Amino acid sequence: MTLFRLLTDVDGRIGLNAFWLGNVLVVLGVLALQQVGAAIGGLEGDRLGAFAGAFALFPWAALAAKRAADRGRPRLYGIVLVSAIVLLDLAETVVAPDRRQMLGAASSLLWLVALVDLGLLPGSRRQEAVAEPPPDAKRAG
Repeated sequence: MTLFRLLTDVDGRIGLNAFWLGNVLVVLGVLALQQVGAAIGGLEGDRLGAFAGAFALFPWAALAAKRAADRGRPRLYGIVLVSAIVLLDLAETVVAPDRRQMLGAASSLLWLVALVDLGLLPGSRRQEAVAEPPPDAKRAG
């Protein structure tokens, strides 16, 4: 699987190594853009940092969808899980200060679920879309 497809395509399955490689690349890209934003400073720098975080949602969702499929879960599970984590983090910046702790806790809990389910547990060994006849089924012919 090409690097472009790894970070942009939601179809297919990936193992733990590809999942972690993709995550490291996305994090390094986000950190690089945030450093450039910090060097620029001011409102434009803040916008670049926010853009980097929001832009990372798509490759993270693609990685999570493929990893969820490898774990035997629907692809949408991975997409929704990662989207909820990122959107809760972004929501912390616009809510009242007394609500931020609750959003941070929810985001942290979902992050822990994603870490364990998508990032640590092995993939499913079952074959998709392969129908085996029951052992006691009569053979035709």
